Amino acid sequence: MRAVDLIARKRDGEEMSTEEIRFLVDGFVRGDVPDYQMSAFLMAVCCRGMTQRETADLTRAMIESGERVTLTRIHRFKADKHSTGGVGDKTTLVLAPLLASFGLAVPKLSGRGLGHTGGTLDKLESIPGFRTDLSIRELEEVADEVGVAVAASSESVDPADHEMYALRDVTATVDSLPLIVASIMSKKLAIENDALVLDVKVGDGAFFCSERDAHEFAKTALAIGSEFGRPTSAVLTAMEQPLGCAVGNALEVREAIAALQGHGPEDLAEVCVALATQLLSARDHRAPDELRDEVRERLASGGAWPCFVRWIERQGGDVRAVEDPSRLPAAGRRIEVRAPRSGVICGVRARAIGHLAQVLGAGRARKEDEIDLGAGVELRAKVGSEVREGDVLAVLHTNLRSDPYDWESAVLGALSWREEPLTPGPTVLGTVTQ
Repeated sequence: MRAVDLIARKRDGEEMSTEEIRFLVDGFVRGDVPDYQMSAFLMAVCCRGMTQRETADLTRAMIESGERVTLTRIHRFKADKHSTGGVGDKTTLVLAPLLASFGLAVPKLSGRGLGHTGGTLDKLESIPGFRTDLSIRELEEVADEVGVAVAASSESVDPADHEMYALRDVTATVDSLPLIVASIMSKKLAIENDALVLDVKVGDGAFFCSERDAHEFAKTALAIGSEFGRPTSAVLTAMEQPLGCAVGNALEVREAIAALQGHGPEDLAEVCVALATQLLSARDHRAPDELRDEVRERLASGGAWPCFVRWIERQGGDVRAVEDPSRLPAAGRRIEVRAPRSGVICGVRARAIGHLAQVLGAGRARKEDEIDLGAGVELRAKVGSEVREGDVLAVLHTNLRSDPYDWESAVLGALSWREEPLTPGPTVLGTVTQ
């Protein structure tokens, strides 16, 4: 069997066998299949696609390229969540302790962000002392004890994905449904949780721009979950504007704290409740609609807040910094952007706000970049907000000394206006189940 022949077959649109896919993945991880041949194969898949069976075989080969995380030391029902990425997406910080308050365990291996803000690890590390370098044993112990644990991803888990994604990122092969599904599901299925929910973002600030594409991804991912015996569901959520009002690491931690104390943004609560009900439904075998009011009340009443505090303390974080968020990192400059006229905000382009947060220092252009944990954008007006000339639309947080004119222009350029009142659309667009 030769890699060049398999590349040619996929280039010509032929279906590959299980053994052929495994040959390519195993050979690539061992170093027998060079980067340029794997890049050619990825491009062939991007152009020709894969069948459901091929996608499942690719996912399995990627999982089996590394270690499996069995989580046998956790005696609770183990739940996991994956987000396809968005602007202001701090749902893990709220969802995980919310689920823990119902007795579930949420053991997560997470990564660092590349783009408009840091990832979950970066956000948590804005809490002084918080440890993300947990071993798998420590991850299990913390999750079993307090219901939540988040640690840095291990390169020994799914190494094929680590190496293949690095190639996809520089060869214009990221945008391929089977490759996206295999990448996400191999990472999730390598960790043996009892149920998984996918938060599939849709809109300007998301990977999927249309509900149709998001729904197709969800259906394919759920079919893979079913193939591996993993209860999996998906919630489609809007990302035309940022989620919540904060975009930036410490800023998002502050907003998550507010949500856990019962006074966070409504759109953030809506998403977290929808995700939580899917996972609780998998454990309790009850319809999500039967659980929704109880979950919403738990969040609104602050019932998940003690779980968050125990989690932060157990992973070494300074509890004083979450009880008094003024102790979290803060940028030295605060620039208010004011409304040039009166009207109603009818659009806030999430992608533009995310890019601005990165420019202010909250995100990375390259993996090795340092981020400013206190930098970001705090929105004071969102879709449906009625504003008067001179009202504060946003506050920019940065330590950069540049002239703020371009930053202010970026905020104003991200907003759309109208004269008539407007009721914002729902943040949760729908669910997909197995």
